[in-house]
Amino acid sequence: MPTVFRHGPYRFYFWSHEPNEPQHVHVDRENLSAKFWLSPVRLAHNLGFNPRELRHIEALVKEREQELVEAWDGYFNP
Repeated sequence: MPTVFRHGPYRFYFWSHEPNEPQHVHVDRENLSAKFWLSPVRLAHNLGFNPRELRHIEALVKEREQELVEAWDGYFNP
């Protein structure tokens, strides 16, 4: 599970066994988790984050979307 970056309490990462899915990132904090599709950024699923925190996380994903896409491509399509 390569970690792309951490921001405060959040960890942004990929599962290494999901190369056949569209580009996406997982975000965890403690026992909460969400998955966002990239390009365009949109929520794929949420396990426990409240709507306010989810909007904050989505904004972080959008801010660093290019970095996340490049990390995905670098990992899955070297």
